[in-house]
Amino acid sequence: MIPAIVGAVVALAPLLYLSVRSSEQGIDAVWAELSRAQTAGLVGRSLLLTLATTASCTLLGLCAALLVGTTNITLRRVWEVVLALPLAVPTYVAAYTWLGTFDNPRPFLGAWGVLTACSYPYVYLPVLAALKRLDPAQVEVARSLGSSRRDVLRRVTFPHIRPAVMSGALLVALYALSDFGAISLMRYDTLTQGIYLSYVGAFDRTPAAILGCLLVAISMLVVFAERRSRGTEATRFQPSRTLFRPVRLVRLDTMQPIGFGLLTLIVGFGAGIPVVMLIRWSFQRNATDLTLLWKTIGATAAVSVLGAIACVALAVPIAVLNERFRSKFSGALESAAFVGHALPGLVIALSLVFIGVRFLTPIYQRLPLLVIAYVALFLPLAVGAIRPSISQASPRLEEVGQSLGISRLESLRRITLPIASPGIASGAALVALTCVKELPATLLLRPTGFETLATRVWSDTSVADYASAAPFAITMVILGVIPMLILRKTSQ
Repeated sequence: MIPAIVGAVVALAPLLYLSVRSSEQGIDAVWAELSRAQTAGLVGRSLLLTLATTASCTLLGLCAALLVGTTNITLRRVWEVVLALPLAVPTYVAAYTWLGTFDNPRPFLGAWGVLTACSYPYVYLPVLAALKRLDPAQVEVARSLGSSRRDVLRRVTFPHIRPAVMSGALLVALYALSDFGAISLMRYDTLTQGIYLSYVGAFDRTPAAILGCLLVAISMLVVFAERRSRGTEATRFQPSRTLFRPVRLVRLDTMQPIGFGLLTLIVGFGAGIPVVMLIRWSFQRNATDLTLLWKTIGATAAVSVLGAIACVALAVPIAVLNERFRSKFSGALESAAFVGHALPGLVIALSLVFIGVRFLTPIYQRLPLLVIAYVALFLPLAVGAIRPSISQASPRLEEVGQSLGISRLESLRRITLPIASPGIASGAALVALTCVKELPATLLLRPTGFETLATRVWSDTSVADYASAAPFAITMVILGVIPMLILRKTSQ
């Protein structure tokens, strides 16, 4: 309970800043800002982009996970890692490379395409982890009773992976609501763009805080809708696999080229276009400062690992509470954890600057405050990946362990967490990957002189020196492969 409360408090801390700022001028100012026609337009465009991105990412992530996890697709083990690579590509980098590839894409189509290409792994990774825990005996029994492959997919496989699908879709929706880089470059106006313009274009930051509170309210509605659609207790608690024998893969035969082509197309738009363009820009630069490059790699790896450890340490208690001791209070803690992911990194960073200056002076502009910002931003990534894996570990196994004399905490450590290890690894990988490319929070909260790959890319691109930024951007993609290799090793 205590670490779960800590995680919820960290995630809710930015609301303190928003509440103070938005209430400074009274309720009349709040109503005037919310009733503006421009605000309604921003909300409508944000919801349209969020719905479109969530639907496309869910479809692509589910198809990719089913192809890799249940079929004999060519280079299956390679695809397992490669399909997660778009997470290592910052949306602002992907958007710029798309602008260099396609001729003036329409704002909505460009923003939707970039967000879909970079965000579908939020669905793919937890669904793949859930498929790895599917007991093959359930599929075999269904087939022996005369069910077709389509019926098995609908009646056996999908109920098993449904929590993972819904968790991934929730993460995509919150990410689409909070993204700033891609929509700015594509010139598609949403709430995050409105918040940014309010911050930089006016001395009074109250309107921006009001829009931030509106964004939080929308995100809470999204979280509530996801909670209502999870299904019954029967679908959440699935028998866990106790015999780790190989799953019988579906043979694609004549469908092999179609499946291979689909995966190639998905990865090509998400990682192929950015990598090719970055390599092209790299050749336009004569030499790279290797000392600076290695220094930024070390700093990026260190802060990303710290962020992943902190998020997983707080996400596991939240997931356990919601799957083993479900109540209104545990549900409120989980909902609170998802708040920060719907806010732009800029708002989170400014909130923690406000809090750090007034209440956390000893750690202001030091690594601990930056790690707290990562927790506020990315805790939902860990919760969303870990919760479905916890739900697949039958409570009966814990009860048997306790009946044999071990404590509840020991049964959690020795039984539940090993069964949930693929989801825990997925959560850690997702957080580490996202910390690598996080920009606004790192820029505002990093210690003086502390450079990461993201801040270095920003420094070069802000003066239009894309050739200098390209080696650092490519390194971000390469660095993102490491968590995926760890994920593959852990989930085998």
